[in-house]
Amino acid sequence: MSSALLSSPDTPRADAPALASTSADVSRGIARLFARNGIWCLPEMPLKNGRRADLMGVDAKGLIVIVEIKVARGDLLGDAKWPDYLDFCDRFFWGVPPELDRSPLESEAYQPDTCGVIVADAYDGEIIRHASLGPLAPARRKAQVERLARAAMRRHTMLMDPDCSALDNES
Repeated sequence: MSSALLSSPDTPRADAPALASTSADVSRGIARLFARNGIWCLPEMPLKNGRRADLMGVDAKGLIVIVEIKVARGDLLGDAKWPDYLDFCDRFFWGVPPELDRSPLESEAYQPDTCGVIVADAYDGEIIRHASLGPLAPARRKAQVERLARAAMRRHTMLMDPDCSALDNES
């Protein structure tokens, strides 16, 4: 009988592929890349149109960046909602793990002239293609920065005092 068949499910096989990156891994790597470049971000940021940005941040100039993270080819190819994010940021990036085939992101359907690409793992990230600047209207940018600030303060307060969530009226 094969030793592979005798191994327990918890024992990695020598011929098994490396574990795929998770969305949390990619998010962490991008957050580290952004922090080194003066961009501070929040994960899972709700937008006024009902969508939720995987990462949304603000750079030192007050420009808003959104990153849509994809760790599986099927998820990338099946995402038709991503253009809804463009109205809420100055720059838009795709965030992907190193092992994901990025060739679909070169097609016109993914607007390579507009959208940047960041490759990241749990430890770091690298901008492979820069995103073009599509400036938001000043009033929209102001509203978005205020929403980000309030969300960050709310999350920080709840980390300091989890019981404070009972008083939250913005859920």
